[in-house]
Amino acid sequence: MPVHSVYDTRPADRWEDAFLSGNGEYGIMVFGHPHRERIVHNHHRYVLPNESLGMRPPAVADRLGHVRDLILAGDRERAQREFSDGRTMAWTQAFHPGHVLHLDAPTGESPVEDYRRVTDFTTGEVWVSWSDGAGEWTRRAFVSRTDAVAVVEITGPEIDLAVRLSGEVPGRPADIAFTTFAQAVGDGEARLAVVALYPPGPGAVGFGGETRVVATAGRVTAEGDVVRVRGAAKVLLLTRLDRWERLPDVDVRLFPAEPPTDYDGLLARHAAVHGELYGRATIDLGASDSARQLPVGELIARADAKELDAALVEALFRSGRYLLLSSSGVLPPRLTGLWLGEWGAAWSGDFTTDANINLQMASAVLTGMPELIIPHAELIGAQIDDWRTNARTIYGTRGILAPSRTDGEHGLLFHLDDDWPWTMWLAGADWLLFPLYEYWQATGDDDFLARTLAPWLVEAALFFEDFLTREDAEGRVLLVPSYSPEVGPRDVRGVAGVNATMDLAAARHALITAADVCAHLGMEQDAADRWRALAERLPPYRVDDRGALAEWAWPGLETADDHRHISHLYPVWPLHEITPDDTPVLAAAAHEALLIRGDENMSAHGSLHRALVAARLKDGETAKANVLKILGSDMVFRSLMTSHNPGLEIYNADAAHCLPAVVVEMLVDSRPGVVEVLPALPPEWRTGSLRGIGTRAGVSVDELTWDVERRVAQLVLSARHEREVVVQSRRAADQRHLVRLRPHTPVTVTVWLD
Repeated sequence: MPVHSVYDTRPADRWEDAFLSGNGEYGIMVFGHPHRERIVHNHHRYVLPNESLGMRPPAVADRLGHVRDLILAGDRERAQREFSDGRTMAWTQAFHPGHVLHLDAPTGESPVEDYRRVTDFTTGEVWVSWSDGAGEWTRRAFVSRTDAVAVVEITGPEIDLAVRLSGEVPGRPADIAFTTFAQAVGDGEARLAVVALYPPGPGAVGFGGETRVVATAGRVTAEGDVVRVRGAAKVLLLTRLDRWERLPDVDVRLFPAEPPTDYDGLLARHAAVHGELYGRATIDLGASDSARQLPVGELIARADAKELDAALVEALFRSGRYLLLSSSGVLPPRLTGLWLGEWGAAWSGDFTTDANINLQMASAVLTGMPELIIPHAELIGAQIDDWRTNARTIYGTRGILAPSRTDGEHGLLFHLDDDWPWTMWLAGADWLLFPLYEYWQATGDDDFLARTLAPWLVEAALFFEDFLTREDAEGRVLLVPSYSPEVGPRDVRGVAGVNATMDLAAARHALITAADVCAHLGMEQDAADRWRALAERLPPYRVDDRGALAEWAWPGLETADDHRHISHLYPVWPLHEITPDDTPVLAAAAHEALLIRGDENMSAHGSLHRALVAARLKDGETAKANVLKILGSDMVFRSLMTSHNPGLEIYNADAAHCLPAVVVEMLVDSRPGVVEVLPALPPEWRTGSLRGIGTRAGVSVDELTWDVERRVAQLVLSARHEREVVVQSRRAADQRHLVRLRPHTPVTVTVWLD
């Protein structure tokens, strides 16, 4: 088997174990039964219209002064009620599955030998092979990034097959009606169509798809909604799907333009694009060849509660990058990536913006695929007007205010009630813009900065310029109201407060970053000076009497220790504002805050967020312990997709997509002007290599190799633009190496370890 793949020796028993392919718009889930194949088709924009359509943020700007008075007087619960309009919680339009492609062979249960189900990460191809008394069979499938089509090819001796489309997905609401259609259209060809109708109401009216069936050397007929193929040597299936504002007629072609019918040609075009992106980064943690060749069930079984198994971590690094790439395109990945095998996704299967989407996107730049940030930017760009509406309607300010979640169709802030005051979360815009800022740091793409990012950074600063009008007794501006996702102070008298550390970090970062970017681009200089001066008036972070960075920089608001979120460590990750080098006292306090934070429900995003922060604080043991919470708690499906909670509870892409970033942060830390080697190396990884890594220092780590026994690490660095960086390691006596890089000229640096 290829190293960059995963394989199983049995079909998927449930949809969560189906093998996955996607092009960032369509996704397919392959179960792999030789005689009764089921392939679920998904589309990134399949969301079920609901009550949220037409909802707007609460118009409470005229109450702001009163609400601020209540919070400062300690009446936080009343403030929450009065900064709402009495609404109940409304959820975004829920992501839902599409249709199922059924492939049924009359051979029924004939004995199967040499079964393999494989995902090739380098091509995005899922294939199933087996043999029986009639001969050898292969079924290959992928979703093309270049031709926007899901492709399946079946080869074998004398293929007899019944093909149909259906809406037979678990949990489908009774009021979702499906119409199916089959028609023979020529010698060896037929077409299938499926159209689903949403219940009457606002929004899209339905969704569906069409499959073209092309048989080689066989006979094709249509009977009802089934296409029957008899005696073929090969069958090709080409599927397109969409969501419609007007319902099409299934008796005409849903998608008139037809892709070519050459599987290998389609795959070659797709693989050239997919493979180039995927192939940029590789990892070797010293796993044995025999361990790398294990089927997925045995690979997952290697998980250990105390040791990071090299073969399993390598596989999850590779699959995580593959799944992130496959689910990024017209949108960034959802909570489930791009895949779902039943209706009723947890949390609407949307984009949860207070933690999850940033954690999933953390691997894009670091593992050599910065282009995947563009869908994230397009998601923001499509709803930036809604962010302006949020700021204006809720606070009466200029600038932008982001919601805590979005279904991908709008960004209006309506998901709130009296107990969940998302109107008071101020950090969202800065937090969501940070992956774009990181993209610019890594690539130096000034055109993207000037055309896309800088205007939004300016608006984030304008919001805080208008918002920060209250002062404390020392003349420091106050963030009031303020909210730390998704937890309040320990006294449980409401979750709202003053100076939530995440909001404080976001305000400071938004103001200073906007000023820096304006200086870089030569724009808005007067405003930049105002923003720097305003940032100076923000209060400092607070360290509590336990020596821990407090979640609230306000007297009397004490941190609640047992919670899945660690939003107050935003200055550590991703901001690099608090570091052991530059702010050692605050870094020690942040470390204490990390260690005393409880695990609550052991959610995947919480564990890997902790691992990222631990790596930034150079604590390899705590980073390792949090990765082991994922690997040792039964949170990896046989598809190498992950779950939200232990025991394979809730299909969720947070851990799958974030884990490659955690691995990189344990091996390479970077910020402007600095690349640090092996900052949080776990003891198991005595030797290894990492290639194709992006950094926030604007240089690429083309290769990092290390050998602890020989006490040496070596880097090959390159840059698109002239750069000067310091290469350092806490594991080396000679800790700092100044490196000057010319464009596209690699430089090798050797670091001798203690």
